[in-house]
Amino acid sequence: MPYREIIIPDSMRPIVERAGYVPAVKFGDTLYCAGQVGRTPELDVIQDPEQQFISAWENLDRVLAAGGCSFEDVVEMTTYHMGMSQHMPLFREVKNRVFPKGLCAWTCIGVSELAHPGLLVEIKCVAVRQTYSE
Repeated sequence: MPYREIIIPDSMRPIVERAGYVPAVKFGDTLYCAGQVGRTPELDVIQDPEQQFISAWENLDRVLAAGGCSFEDVVEMTTYHMGMSQHMPLFREVKNRVFPKGLCAWTCIGVSELAHPGLLVEIKCVAVRQTYSE
């Protein structure tokens, strides 16, 4: 029977204390990652759009790694965007640099508001740890 494990990278402990949620929950071989945003370790929103997008992907990478996964294990991803028409080309450019194309089902949604002013994107995903047997 699978069990549920809370995943909190050390650099994200202040989020749990401040915001009251966990970055991910692992259930068996499946890792459910909460939305990650572009912020500094001190939880300040990064103002430059490209740097904010890079930081969001780096934060997601930290969560995946803490759960024993990588971008290659992601099977589903949802991204939430402020100013989607303005920032989507840059977001895609950054995404294509760090996240392998075609590995997962991706839904992107334009929203009118995210958790903190200045945030442009939030990225959440589901990853399944790939195990190989012969």
